[in-house]
Amino acid sequence: MKQLKGILFTNNFTFEPGILTIENDRIQAVELCALDDLTEKEQETYLLPGLVDIHFHGCAGYDFCDGTIESMKAIADFELKNGITTICPATMTLSETQLMKICRVAADAGIDSLQGIYLEGPFISYEKKGAQNPLYIRKPDKDWLKKLQEAAGGLVKIVAIAPEIEGAMECIRECDDGVRFSIAHTCADYETSKKAIAAGANHVTHLYNAMPPFTHRAPGIIGAAAEDESTEVELICDGVHIHPSVVRSTFKLFGADRIILISDSMMATGMEDGIYALGGQKVEVQGNLALLENGTIAGSVTHLYDCMKKAIGMGIPKEDAIRAATLNPAKAIGLEQDYGTLQAGKKADILVTDKALLIQKVIKSGEVMTEK
Repeated sequence: MKQLKGILFTNNFTFEPGILTIENDRIQAVELCALDDLTEKEQETYLLPGLVDIHFHGCAGYDFCDGTIESMKAIADFELKNGITTICPATMTLSETQLMKICRVAADAGIDSLQGIYLEGPFISYEKKGAQNPLYIRKPDKDWLKKLQEAAGGLVKIVAIAPEIEGAMECIRECDDGVRFSIAHTCADYETSKKAIAAGANHVTHLYNAMPPFTHRAPGIIGAAAEDESTEVELICDGVHIHPSVVRSTFKLFGADRIILISDSMMATGMEDGIYALGGQKVEVQGNLALLENGTIAGSVTHLYDCMKKAIGMGIPKEDAIRAATLNPAKAIGLEQDYGTLQAGKKADILVTDKALLIQKVIKSGEVMTEK
């Protein structure tokens, strides 16, 4: 049995002095205490839940769509070192054979932090394909989706879908394989978006990106999602995808309980500038910017922990930013019973940081994985 003392990020989304007791891979007890009960060093120590990234493609020179155990383990290791202790990597719009292989390998990989798969495509709009490969865009098909889920051993958690395309509404209504549909890469107007949400697609992929803008006469998916209290939205806070003013406004519009910070990171994350790939397409990376040859933004090169810190730097209260990178994404993929907060009975996935949120230790399932 081990104990950690410091300033805890509580399940009430506040910072309080306290003590965590860890037994095996779980948090055995959480006890608040007086500040004077902590040493000076402990008073300068923050204890946070491990972050949960439910939408990213790769890092450290590897892509989830490589479809190999080597790549998946390298991705998981990089994420762990950077405070992301639970991952749900995303596929791209690829062939049926490739997607089936990725799902099978993920199911067999035996990686503790790999808790889901996010299918970003192929059920998307050609007009809003973004960095997705148009060759493999296809109509929604619940039977084919069921086969993928079987291959994945139930790991498919979120499926991106453009609700305006043929067969989308039926797929949203009729699919019963435990997946959550997310409105994405879409030209859907406000009325179509409202129908999709009512049918069950109460999640939105990387808000503002690959969708019509929010205007005063055509509110589109953004307006429809804002009105529905059950709908959650993803936000990329890498400093490239969304202006800081829009990030601040989005937190005001949706509230901290409905925003999920994602990285949407690609294989160049953690690497030098150069030429990389995403979904089989060439990507040029310079600094914090990743672009296809046609100038389209191709994911980010910023991992989730840095996205969270960038959101705080943009003026988002740290309590809200941490919540949006821990509990909110865990809930989105149905894992809040085990992950997302520091509570008794949950997995002991804990980040030990200083007050500037610089990571000192990463603890995964009760074991120290990284120590600085």
